[in-house]
Amino acid sequence: MSTKLSVVGAGSKPAKPAQDARYLALRNFAASISVFNVFGYTLLGFEQPWLWPIIAVLTGYTVELVFESISAWAQRRAPRYRGKGARGMYEFLLPAHITSLAVNMLLYANNQIWPVLFGVVVGVAGKHALQAPVAGRMRHFMNPSNLGITAALVVFGSWISIAPPYEFTENANSFWKVMIPVIIATAGTVINAVLTRKVMLIMGWMGGFFIQAVLRHWIWDVAFYSAVGVMTGVAFILFTNYMITDPGTSPAKGRNQFVFGSSVAVVYGILLVFNVVYTLFFAVVIVCGLRGAGWWVAHLVGRSKSRATVTPLTESPAAKAA
Repeated sequence: MSTKLSVVGAGSKPAKPAQDARYLALRNFAASISVFNVFGYTLLGFEQPWLWPIIAVLTGYTVELVFESISAWAQRRAPRYRGKGARGMYEFLLPAHITSLAVNMLLYANNQIWPVLFGVVVGVAGKHALQAPVAGRMRHFMNPSNLGITAALVVFGSWISIAPPYEFTENANSFWKVMIPVIIATAGTVINAVLTRKVMLIMGWMGGFFIQAVLRHWIWDVAFYSAVGVMTGVAFILFTNYMITDPGTSPAKGRNQFVFGSSVAVVYGILLVFNVVYTLFFAVVIVCGLRGAGWWVAHLVGRSKSRATVTPLTESPAAKAA
């Protein structure tokens, strides 16, 4: 019987290696946002100049390549875009592609492209500048797209604003005004359930968002339907499925995901109480920043403890005699 099994095993085809879930998620994110931009400019009603997404993407590619080359030189390693040919370059540029299109799509700067490009540069470069030690290696902790958008809003707040939500369905009829959010939510849910596995994060975020809306209605008499109705808009659905669930800057474990998502909702509610505008973006920046600071604190505390443990063991005999 063992002979038969060995023969069958020898004749069978080797199993295909499993594809990287992170790559699949990035690829699908990039494809989704690219298709949505094409539809947005041709059918939906995007109001930014049609050339801007192309300029934004080229800027993002350039910044990513330059900063990766500098980082590789400083760390004495090979750049990550080398060694795999065209496929390696394509995979390497996927995050910059997503960030560039997202910043351009979600900002409205009238005829001033420089604030948009500023946001792209900050978002892409922030991955190299804002890092924290995690499990023995450095990782970026700020959501690139969100960081770029927030930085542009802070620096150029009197010139630019968030893209008006109506542009996502401006030219659609009544049927498609309902179907567009449904399609976006369905596609995003599939990606986040199958590839990024961020369902717990979304549950924490949406559950926390609903609770803070109820509390603001109960305590401060905020109109309930206005507070909750935000959840039905295209902008909120895009933010929920494609912004807050960024694989590189959100937790992997289910419990941590839930805490992360609900924390963003709590910060969102607090900012609204103080009448802070662009609340969604500032909430994510604050939570990501606190998460990165927590990593640094944990690293420094762990290093100080290790030094305190090693020092007595390495004392010289003369020091002990003294």
